[in-house]
Amino acid sequence: MNASPDVNIHPMRNHVMILIVSAGAVVVAQQTPPAPPGTVGYVKPIAPPATPLPSESASARITRFSFIAYGDTRCDCRVPNSDARVSFPAAPEVQDEHRRVVDAVLVKVKALAATPFPARFVVQSGDAAYRGPDAERWNDVFTPIVERLTRGAGLAFFFVPGNHDVTQTPVGDPQHSIGLNNTLSAISKLIPPEGSPRRLNGYATYAFAYGNAFFIGLDSNIASDPVQFAWVTNQLEHLDRRRYHHVIAFFHHPPFTSGRYSGAPTTTTLPGGLPAGGGVAPQALVIRDLYLPLFRKHHVRMVIAGHDHLFDHWVERFTDNGVTYRMDDIVSGGGGAPVYVYTGEPDLHEYLAAGAAQHVTVEHLAKPSATQSENQHHFFVIQVDGDRLTLEIIGTGAAAYAPYGGKSRIELQ
Repeated sequence: MNASPDVNIHPMRNHVMILIVSAGAVVVAQQTPPAPPGTVGYVKPIAPPATPLPSESASARITRFSFIAYGDTRCDCRVPNSDARVSFPAAPEVQDEHRRVVDAVLVKVKALAATPFPARFVVQSGDAAYRGPDAERWNDVFTPIVERLTRGAGLAFFFVPGNHDVTQTPVGDPQHSIGLNNTLSAISKLIPPEGSPRRLNGYATYAFAYGNAFFIGLDSNIASDPVQFAWVTNQLEHLDRRRYHHVIAFFHHPPFTSGRYSGAPTTTTLPGGLPAGGGVAPQALVIRDLYLPLFRKHHVRMVIAGHDHLFDHWVERFTDNGVTYRMDDIVSGGGGAPVYVYTGEPDLHEYLAAGAAQHVTVEHLAKPSATQSENQHHFFVIQVDGDRLTLEIIGTGAAAYAPYGGKSRIELQ
Protein backbone atom coordinates (compact mmCIF):
# COMPACT_ATOMS: atom_id res chain seq x y z
CA MET A 1 0.00 0.00 0.00
CA ASN A 2 1.40 3.41 -0.92
CA ALA A 3 2.13 5.84 1.87
CA SER A 4 -0.17 8.81 2.21
CA PRO A 5 1.73 11.89 3.49
CA ASP A 6 0.09 13.77 6.32
CA VAL A 7 1.51 17.28 6.49
CA ASN A 8 1.27 19.17 9.78
CA ILE A 9 2.70 22.61 10.48
CA HIS A 10 3.64 23.03 14.14
CA PRO A 11 2.05 26.27 15.40
CA MET A 12 5.27 27.33 17.14
CA ARG A 13 7.72 26.33 14.42
CA ASN A 14 8.83 27.65 11.05
CA HIS A 15 9.47 24.40 9.25
CA VAL A 16 7.25 21.63 7.96
CA MET A 17 7.20 18.18 9.56
CA ILE A 18 6.03 15.40 7.24
CA LEU A 19 4.98 12.09 8.80
CA ILE A 20 4.93 9.21 6.34
CA VAL A 21 3.33 6.00 7.57
CA SER A 22 4.31 2.90 5.58
CA ALA A 23 4.27 -0.78 6.54
CA GLY A 24 3.85 0.06 10.20
CA ALA A 25 6.88 2.39 10.31
CA VAL A 26 6.89 6.07 10.99
CA VAL A 27 9.48 8.15 9.16
CA VAL A 28 9.96 11.77 10.18
CA ALA A 29 11.29 14.01 7.44
CA GLN A 30 11.95 17.64 8.31
CA GLN A 31 12.09 20.19 5.56
CA THR A 32 13.09 23.81 5.69
CA PRO A 33 10.50 25.61 3.55
CA PRO A 34 11.37 28.08 0.84
CA ALA A 35 11.20 31.72 1.85
CA PRO A 36 7.62 33.03 1.80
CA PRO A 37 6.49 35.51 -0.85
CA GLY A 38 7.87 38.97 -0.31
CA THR A 39 11.50 38.04 0.36
CA VAL A 40 13.77 40.91 -0.65
CA GLY A 41 16.56 38.88 -2.21
CA TYR A 42 18.78 36.04 -1.09
CA VAL A 43 20.86 36.21 2.10
CA LYS A 44 24.24 34.64 1.51
CA PRO A 45 25.87 32.60 4.28
CA ILE A 46 28.53 34.31 6.35
CA ALA A 47 31.91 32.79 5.51
CA PRO A 48 33.27 30.69 8.38
CA PRO A 49 36.90 30.81 9.48
CA ALA A 50 39.31 28.88 7.26
CA THR A 51 40.21 26.69 10.24
CA PRO A 52 37.07 25.63 12.11
CA LEU A 53 36.83 25.47 15.87
CA PRO A 54 38.13 22.07 17.01
CA SER A 55 35.55 19.40 17.70
CA GLU A 56 34.31 18.70 21.20
CA SER A 57 36.58 15.68 21.53
CA ALA A 58 39.63 17.45 20.09
CA SER A 59 39.36 20.33 22.56
CA ALA A 60 38.61 18.17 25.62
CA ARG A 61 41.84 18.97 27.47
CA ILE A 62 41.72 22.73 26.97
CA THR A 63 41.07 24.70 30.16
CA ARG A 64 42.59 28.10 29.32
CA PHE A 65 41.18 30.38 26.62
CA SER A 66 39.08 33.50 26.06
CA PHE A 67 35.94 34.32 24.12
CA ILE A 68 34.29 37.57 23.02
CA ALA A 69 30.63 38.52 23.51
CA TYR A 70 28.42 41.38 22.36
CA GLY A 71 25.01 42.04 20.84
CA ASP A 72 22.67 44.49 19.11
CA THR A 73 24.60 45.68 16.10
CA ARG A 74 21.69 47.07 14.11
CA CYS A 75 21.59 50.76 13.30
CA ASP A 76 19.08 53.41 14.32
CA CYS A 77 17.26 53.26 11.00
CA ARG A 78 14.11 55.10 11.96
CA VAL A 79 12.69 57.50 9.40
CA PRO A 80 11.37 60.34 11.59
CA ASN A 81 7.85 61.51 10.94
CA SER A 82 5.94 64.34 12.56
CA ASP A 83 6.06 62.84 16.05
CA ALA A 84 9.67 61.61 15.75
CA ARG A 85 8.58 57.98 15.83
CA VAL A 86 9.57 55.23 13.44
CA SER A 87 8.00 54.90 10.02
CA PHE A 88 8.67 52.48 7.17
CA PRO A 89 10.36 51.92 4.88
CA ALA A 90 13.30 52.33 7.23
CA ALA A 91 16.42 54.19 6.18
CA PRO A 92 19.34 52.20 4.71
CA GLU A 93 21.40 50.19 7.19
CA VAL A 94 24.57 51.91 8.41
CA GLN A 95 26.63 50.18 11.09
CA ASP A 96 29.54 52.51 11.73
CA GLU A 97 29.45 51.84 15.47
CA HIS A 98 29.50 48.09 14.87
CA ARG A 99 32.60 48.57 12.74
CA ARG A 100 34.26 50.44 15.61
CA VAL A 101 33.39 47.64 18.00
CA VAL A 102 34.91 45.09 15.62
CA ASP A 103 38.01 47.30 15.24
CA ALA A 104 38.44 47.14 19.01
CA VAL A 105 37.76 43.38 19.06
CA LEU A 106 40.52 42.80 16.50
CA VAL A 107 43.00 44.81 18.59
CA LYS A 108 42.10 42.78 21.68
CA VAL A 109 42.30 39.47 19.82
CA LYS A 110 45.78 40.32 18.62
CA ALA A 111 46.87 41.18 22.17
CA LEU A 112 45.41 37.96 23.57
CA ALA A 113 47.17 35.82 20.95
CA ALA A 114 50.46 36.24 22.82
CA THR A 115 48.97 35.13 26.16
CA PRO A 116 47.90 31.75 27.58
CA PHE A 117 44.28 32.85 26.93
CA PRO A 118 43.86 33.35 23.16
CA ALA A 119 40.41 34.36 21.90
CA ARG A 120 38.78 31.44 20.11
CA PHE A 121 35.27 32.55 19.20
CA VAL A 122 32.56 35.20 19.43
CA VAL A 123 28.98 34.89 20.69
CA GLN A 124 26.48 37.50 19.48
CA SER A 125 23.10 37.76 21.22
CA GLY A 126 20.98 39.02 18.34
CA ASP A 127 19.66 42.02 16.39
CA ALA A 128 22.07 41.82 13.48
CA ALA A 129 20.12 44.36 11.43
CA TYR A 130 17.28 46.79 11.84
CA ARG A 131 14.89 44.78 9.66
CA GLY A 132 15.80 41.13 9.22
CA PRO A 133 13.47 40.45 6.25
CA ASP A 134 15.54 42.86 4.12
CA ALA A 135 18.33 40.80 2.54
CA GLU A 136 20.56 43.74 1.70
CA ARG A 137 20.89 44.64 5.39
CA TRP A 138 22.63 41.30 5.90
CA ASN A 139 24.54 41.00 2.64
CA ASP A 140 25.76 44.58 2.27
CA VAL A 141 26.32 45.59 5.90
CA PHE A 142 26.29 42.97 8.66
CA THR A 143 28.03 40.13 6.83
CA PRO A 144 31.08 42.10 5.60
CA ILE A 145 31.68 43.39 9.15
CA VAL A 146 31.36 39.95 10.74
CA GLU A 147 33.60 38.37 8.11
CA ARG A 148 36.42 40.57 9.39
CA LEU A 149 36.18 38.36 12.48
CA THR A 150 35.57 35.01 10.79
CA ARG A 151 37.67 35.17 7.62
CA GLY A 152 39.99 37.94 8.78
CA ALA A 153 40.79 36.92 12.35
CA GLY A 154 39.88 33.24 12.09
CA LEU A 155 37.28 33.40 14.87
CA ALA A 156 34.27 31.14 15.03
CA PHE A 157 31.08 33.23 15.30
CA PHE A 158 27.88 32.07 17.00
CA PHE A 159 24.69 34.11 16.56
CA VAL A 160 21.13 33.83 17.86
CA PRO A 161 18.18 35.87 16.52
CA GLY A 162 16.89 39.05 18.11
CA ASN A 163 13.50 40.65 17.68
CA HIS A 164 14.69 42.89 14.83
CA ASP A 165 15.99 39.87 12.94
CA VAL A 166 12.59 38.17 12.86
CA THR A 167 10.50 41.35 13.34
CA GLN A 168 7.94 41.93 16.09
CA THR A 169 5.33 39.94 14.20
CA PRO A 170 4.10 36.61 15.64
CA VAL A 171 5.31 33.18 14.57
CA GLY A 172 3.61 32.25 11.32
CA ASP A 173 3.45 35.80 10.01
CA PRO A 174 5.19 36.05 6.61
CA GLN A 175 7.57 38.76 7.82
CA HIS A 176 8.63 36.66 10.82
CA SER A 177 9.18 33.68 8.52
CA ILE A 178 11.25 35.72 6.08
CA GLY A 179 13.35 37.13 8.92
CA LEU A 180 13.97 33.67 10.38
CA ASN A 181 14.76 32.27 6.95
CA ASN A 182 17.28 35.08 6.38
CA THR A 183 18.83 34.55 9.80
CA LEU A 184 19.23 30.80 9.26
CA SER A 185 20.72 31.40 5.83
CA ALA A 186 23.23 33.93 7.18
CA ILE A 187 24.47 31.64 9.97
CA SER A 188 24.13 28.33 8.12
CA LYS A 189 27.90 27.78 7.87
CA LEU A 190 28.62 28.98 11.40
CA ILE A 191 26.42 26.75 13.57
CA PRO A 192 25.95 22.96 13.82
CA PRO A 193 24.12 21.60 10.76
CA GLU A 194 20.63 20.16 10.66
CA GLY A 195 20.69 16.58 11.90
CA SER A 196 23.50 17.25 14.37
CA PRO A 197 22.91 16.21 17.99
CA ARG A 198 23.81 19.78 18.92
CA ARG A 199 21.11 21.34 16.69
CA LEU A 200 17.35 21.55 17.04
CA ASN A 201 16.16 20.96 13.48
CA GLY A 202 14.24 23.85 11.97
CA TYR A 203 15.19 26.26 14.75
CA ALA A 204 17.94 28.77 15.37
CA THR A 205 18.63 26.78 18.55
CA TYR A 206 21.87 24.89 18.99
CA ALA A 207 24.78 24.12 21.28
CA PHE A 208 28.54 23.88 20.96
CA ALA A 209 31.44 23.10 23.26
CA TYR A 210 35.04 24.13 23.57
CA GLY A 211 37.43 22.96 26.24
CA ASN A 212 35.75 22.83 29.64
CA ALA A 213 32.85 25.08 28.59
CA PHE A 214 29.49 24.25 27.01
CA PHE A 215 27.30 26.84 25.27
CA ILE A 216 23.59 26.79 24.45
CA GLY A 217 22.16 29.39 22.05
CA LEU A 218 18.39 29.65 21.96
CA ASP A 219 15.75 31.76 20.24
CA SER A 220 14.17 33.87 23.00
CA ASN A 221 11.66 35.31 20.52
CA ILE A 222 9.82 32.01 21.01
CA ALA A 223 10.75 31.56 24.67
CA SER A 224 7.49 29.74 25.44
CA ASP A 225 7.97 27.17 22.66
CA PRO A 226 7.71 23.73 24.36
CA VAL A 227 9.79 21.95 21.70
CA GLN A 228 12.72 24.31 22.19
CA PHE A 229 12.45 24.07 25.98
CA ALA A 230 12.41 20.26 25.84
CA TRP A 231 15.49 20.24 23.61
CA VAL A 232 17.43 22.59 25.90
CA THR A 233 16.38 20.49 28.90
CA ASN A 234 17.61 17.33 27.19
CA GLN A 235 20.97 18.92 26.38
CA LEU A 236 21.47 19.90 30.01
CA GLU A 237 20.28 16.59 31.44
CA HIS A 238 22.74 14.58 29.36
CA LEU A 239 25.77 16.83 29.76
CA ASP A 240 29.03 15.45 31.12
CA ARG A 241 29.61 17.87 34.00
CA ARG A 242 32.91 16.22 34.88
CA ARG A 243 34.22 17.77 31.69
CA TYR A 244 32.04 20.84 31.27
CA HIS A 245 32.66 22.94 34.36
CA HIS A 246 31.13 26.05 32.77
CA VAL A 247 27.70 26.01 31.12
CA ILE A 248 26.77 29.26 29.41
CA ALA A 249 23.44 30.16 27.78
CA PHE A 250 23.05 33.03 25.32
CA PHE A 251 19.93 34.54 23.78
CA HIS A 252 18.42 37.95 23.05
CA HIS A 253 15.92 38.97 25.75
CA PRO A 254 17.52 39.43 29.19
CA PRO A 255 15.73 38.13 32.29
CA PHE A 256 16.75 41.23 34.24
CA THR A 257 17.63 44.73 33.07
CA SER A 258 17.65 48.24 34.50
CA GLY A 259 17.47 49.95 31.11
CA ARG A 260 14.67 50.61 28.67
CA TYR A 261 12.95 47.30 29.42
CA SER A 262 13.23 47.35 33.21
CA GLY A 263 9.53 48.11 33.64
CA ALA A 264 10.40 51.00 35.97
CA PRO A 265 8.32 54.17 35.35
CA THR A 266 10.20 57.05 33.75
CA THR A 267 9.41 60.18 31.76
CA THR A 268 12.92 60.43 30.30
CA THR A 269 13.29 60.49 26.53
CA LEU A 270 16.33 59.77 24.40
CA PRO A 271 17.54 62.03 21.58
CA GLY A 272 15.06 61.87 18.71
CA GLY A 273 12.07 61.50 21.01
CA LEU A 274 12.41 57.77 21.72
CA PRO A 275 11.03 56.93 25.18
CA ALA A 276 13.79 55.78 27.53
CA GLY A 277 11.46 53.41 29.36
CA GLY A 278 9.11 50.66 28.36
CA GLY A 279 7.49 47.56 29.71
CA VAL A 280 9.28 44.34 30.52
CA ALA A 281 9.43 42.21 27.40
CA PRO A 282 7.02 39.26 27.68
CA GLN A 283 9.83 36.99 26.49
CA ALA A 284 11.91 38.10 29.47
CA LEU A 285 9.16 37.06 31.86
CA VAL A 286 9.04 33.61 30.25
CA ILE A 287 12.82 33.34 30.57
CA ARG A 288 12.50 34.17 34.29
CA ASP A 289 9.68 31.73 34.93
CA LEU A 290 10.69 28.85 32.66
CA TYR A 291 14.40 28.89 31.88
CA LEU A 292 16.05 30.33 34.99
CA PRO A 293 14.70 27.58 37.28
CA LEU A 294 15.99 25.06 34.71
CA PHE A 295 19.36 26.80 34.67
CA ARG A 296 19.53 26.73 38.45
CA LYS A 297 18.71 23.02 38.46
CA HIS A 298 21.63 22.34 36.15
CA HIS A 299 23.98 24.92 37.66
CA VAL A 300 24.33 27.06 34.55
CA ARG A 301 27.22 29.42 35.20
CA MET A 302 26.38 32.40 33.00
CA VAL A 303 23.61 33.93 30.91
CA ILE A 304 24.48 36.38 28.11
CA ALA A 305 21.73 38.51 26.54
CA GLY A 306 21.20 41.83 24.76
CA HIS A 307 18.05 43.72 23.68
CA ASP A 308 18.72 46.62 26.08
CA HIS A 309 21.42 48.72 24.45
CA LEU A 310 23.73 49.05 27.43
CA PHE A 311 25.82 47.00 29.84
CA ASP A 312 24.16 45.50 32.91
CA HIS A 313 25.49 42.79 35.21
CA TRP A 314 23.50 40.79 37.75
CA VAL A 315 24.64 37.97 40.01
CA GLU A 316 22.14 35.35 41.08
CA ARG A 317 23.05 33.13 44.03
CA PHE A 318 21.10 30.06 45.10
CA THR A 319 21.51 26.88 47.07
CA ASP A 320 21.13 23.30 45.93
CA ASN A 321 21.63 20.40 48.36
CA GLY A 322 23.27 22.74 50.81
CA VAL A 323 25.79 24.14 48.30
CA THR A 324 25.69 27.77 47.16
CA TYR A 325 26.05 28.44 43.44
CA ARG A 326 26.50 31.57 41.36
CA MET A 327 24.98 32.46 37.99
CA ASP A 328 26.05 35.70 36.28
CA ASP A 329 23.34 37.37 34.16
CA ILE A 330 25.01 39.78 31.72
CA VAL A 331 23.28 42.22 29.38
CA SER A 332 25.55 43.43 26.58
CA GLY A 333 23.58 45.29 23.93
CA GLY A 334 26.31 47.74 22.98
CA GLY A 335 27.38 46.37 19.61
CA GLY A 336 26.29 49.39 17.60
CA ALA A 337 22.59 50.09 18.17
CA PRO A 338 21.59 53.47 19.73
CA VAL A 339 22.64 53.53 23.38
CA TYR A 340 19.95 53.40 26.09
CA VAL A 341 20.11 54.53 29.72
CA TYR A 342 19.40 53.37 33.27
CA THR A 343 15.71 53.82 34.14
CA GLY A 344 15.37 52.00 37.46
CA GLU A 345 15.39 48.63 39.16
CA PRO A 346 13.11 45.85 37.90
CA ASP A 347 10.50 44.41 40.24
CA LEU A 348 11.84 40.99 41.21
CA HIS A 349 9.60 40.29 44.20
CA GLU A 350 7.65 37.51 42.49
CA TYR A 351 10.81 35.97 41.06
CA LEU A 352 12.55 35.92 44.44
CA ALA A 353 9.46 34.54 46.14
CA ALA A 354 9.24 31.72 43.60
CA GLY A 355 12.88 30.84 44.31
CA ALA A 356 12.62 31.08 48.10
CA ALA A 357 13.15 27.34 48.56
CA GLN A 358 16.59 27.72 46.99
CA HIS A 359 17.31 30.96 48.88
CA VAL A 360 17.61 32.85 45.59
CA THR A 361 19.15 36.32 45.79
CA VAL A 362 19.93 38.75 42.98
CA GLU A 363 22.72 41.32 43.25
CA HIS A 364 23.03 44.21 40.81
CA LEU A 365 26.79 44.14 40.33
CA ALA A 366 27.24 46.77 37.60
CA LYS A 367 24.67 49.34 36.50
CA PRO A 368 24.44 51.46 33.37
CA SER A 369 24.46 55.23 33.67
CA ALA A 370 21.31 57.36 33.57
CA THR A 371 23.28 59.69 31.26
CA GLN A 372 23.42 58.43 27.68
CA SER A 373 26.90 59.80 26.96
CA GLU A 374 28.37 57.79 29.85
CA ASN A 375 27.22 54.46 28.38
CA GLN A 376 29.47 53.22 25.60
CA HIS A 377 29.27 50.86 22.69
CA HIS A 378 31.26 47.88 23.84
CA PHE A 379 32.07 44.19 23.91
CA PHE A 380 33.35 42.02 26.71
CA VAL A 381 35.91 39.26 27.07
CA ILE A 382 35.53 36.20 29.28
CA GLN A 383 38.81 34.60 30.26
CA VAL A 384 38.53 30.95 31.23
CA ASP A 385 41.27 29.64 33.51
CA GLY A 386 40.20 26.23 34.73
CA ASP A 387 37.33 26.84 37.16
CA ARG A 388 37.98 30.59 37.30
CA LEU A 389 36.27 33.17 35.08
CA THR A 390 37.34 36.77 34.58
CA LEU A 391 35.34 39.43 32.74
CA GLU A 392 36.85 42.46 31.03
CA ILE A 393 34.67 45.06 29.31
CA ILE A 394 36.07 47.23 26.52
CA GLY A 395 34.28 50.32 25.22
CA THR A 396 34.80 52.33 22.05
CA GLY A 397 34.58 55.74 23.75
CA ALA A 398 37.43 58.14 24.39
CA ALA A 399 37.61 57.26 28.09
CA ALA A 400 38.06 53.79 29.54
CA TYR A 401 34.75 52.06 30.19
CA ALA A 402 34.86 51.06 33.87
CA PRO A 403 31.40 50.15 35.21
CA TYR A 404 32.76 48.09 38.13
CA GLY A 405 33.40 50.91 40.58
CA GLY A 406 36.01 52.47 38.33
CA LYS A 407 37.35 49.16 37.04
CA SER A 408 36.85 47.42 33.71
CA ARG A 409 37.97 43.96 34.81
CA ILE A 410 36.51 41.72 37.51
CA GLU A 411 36.91 38.17 38.79
CA LEU A 412 33.61 36.27 38.70
CA GLN A 413 34.09 34.34 41.93
